[in-house]
This record gives sequence, C-alpha cells and structure tokens, in this order.
Amino acid sequence: MRLMKCVLGLLLLTPLVASAEEIAQVSTVFKFVGPNDRIVVEAFDDPKVDGVTCYLSRAKTGGVKGGLGLAEDRAEASIACRQVGPIHFKGDLKDGDEVFKERTSLVFKTMQVVRFLDKKRNTLVYLVYSDRLIEGSPQNAVTAIPILPWPTAQ
Repeated sequence: MRLMKCVLGLLLLTPLVASAEEIAQVSTVFKFVGPNDRIVVEAFDDPKVDGVTCYLSRAKTGGVKGGLGLAEDRAEASIACRQVGPIHFKGDLKDGDEVFKERTSLVFKTMQVVRFLDKKRNTLVYLVYSDRLIEGSPQNAVTAIPILPWPTAQ
C-alpha cells in the first residue's frame, strides 16, 4: 500500500506533458525483417494552452530492433505549431516548460518539445530537440505562433 501511495504521488508530481496522435507515415527504407524505417507525422495539443496544435515529423528506425523497441531513432525532427482556435492559457506559463516528450532509444535518449513565451512580441515559441543522458544533440527545430484574436462567426 505504501508503494502504491509513492507511485501515485510521483505521478501527480510529473509535469503535464501532451501525448501525440499519429497523423501519417511514409516508408523510407525497406526492411526484409521487421517494420520499414519511416518518417512519422504526429500531432499534439499543448496541454497548458488551449487553441494550439503542434505537428512533429521525425524518423523511426525499423528492422528487428525497431520492431522490438530496441533501436535508437535519429535526432532530427521538424516542428510546426499553429493556432487552431482561441488561445487561452491554463495557468502560468514558465519558459522552457516541457510540452511533449518521447523516448527515442531503449533507455537514455529522448525527443522533447519545450515552450517559451516571447512577451515583447506576444508570441509562443516551441523548440524540439533530442537529448541523451551523456551527450545530447545540437540538432533542433523551432516554430512560433503570434497570439492573435480568433475570428468569431457573425
């Protein structure tokens, strides 16, 4: 029972992170055994900002190791975030808040999206990058959304 309370407590302390929905994929390398290498396009909504959806494209390694979840995916990714409705903040935003995170190797490598608020320009900025326990990657991509009023039907 004490273990259950500890696990539940840790889950409650975990930051709010979005989960992605796969939109599409294309095969890039044919594999005789296991799934092909591919590029996937995923969408996720910002969990702290209503009216924002981000689209992330990234490589997924196939083959036997990829099919078993043992392969390490490449660090490259592309991101495009868009305003899809009226923007409304759910609480205070902190620069560098983690919006999305997914494991890209068995243990030590993750791909994550973080958010920044450029108050001077009234813009939300999203950055995707890959990190590793020992050595991260400088490869990254950024997208920005100006916070604009959403048109209403008349």
